[in-house]
Formats: sequence, structure tokens, C-alpha cells
Amino acid sequence: MGRRKHNSAEARREANKNLYLAKLMNNPTSPQKTRLVADLIRGVDVEKALGILQYNPRESAPKIRKLLLSAIANWQAKNEGIRMEEAQLYIKQIMVDEGRTMKRMRTAPQGRGYRIRKRSNHITMILGSRKEENLVKADLEETK
Repeated sequence: MGRRKHNSAEARREANKNLYLAKLMNNPTSPQKTRLVADLIRGVDVEKALGILQYNPRESAPKIRKLLLSAIANWQAKNEGIRMEEAQLYIKQIMVDEGRTMKRMRTAPQGRGYRIRKRSNHITMILGSRKEENLVKADLEETK
């Protein structure tokens, strides 16, 4: 590996140290239906989001709840010794992108066939800490 690639890889690794994310790939639900649930919890504190997802009747809610628990576990792995309540974790970003679409045929009248598209999606969740962001803002104000 060249020096330039090595330096950029190191910079990417340093940036990812403070990034706490979890991904769910090929979730077999349409992206539109999943976005409705994702919009409910975007920017919300983690404890409140877990409550919202637990009692939401939509099909995507348990899957997103499990993804949120995975993101919390990823945060705890990088921040041992810090309590989750003290860090004031919240859902910084949640993206629902379109995944693979399976195409199927359904019989139709007069010998035709209608196409059925079974959609899937990819969900990416990034957690943030309000406490860390407040410290960064305070440092920026002090330097000005």
C-alpha cells in the first residue's frame, strides 16, 4: 500500500472512532413503509426511541428496534466505562435506502402476466452523543 493510501486509511480510521453505527441489509420490507417508522425516531433520545419502537404496530418497528440495540452495543464496545445515560445518546442519522428488488409474475386475464416487485431496503443508523457535541461546541467558542 502506498503512503498516500495509508495516510487516507488512517484518517478514515480516526474519523470512524467517534462514529457509532449499525446497518441492516436486505430487510424484506418496502423502503416507503420502513421510512414511516424511521421518521418517528430520527433525532430522538435512545431511551425514548426504544419505547416508541416497542409499541409501534408496524412491521418494520421490531427490526429497527433490534438495529438500535445493535448500535447501542457498538457504542458500548467503543466506550467502556461510560454509562449510556450520562452520554445522552440520540439517533443522529437514520437512512433507509432501496435494496434489491425481486421480480415475480402473477397470472392475469387473457393469458397475460402482471409483474410483482418485492422490494427490500437497507437501513443505516448512526448514534450521536449530545454531551460530546456540547463539549466540541464549547471548545469552538473558546477558540473564537
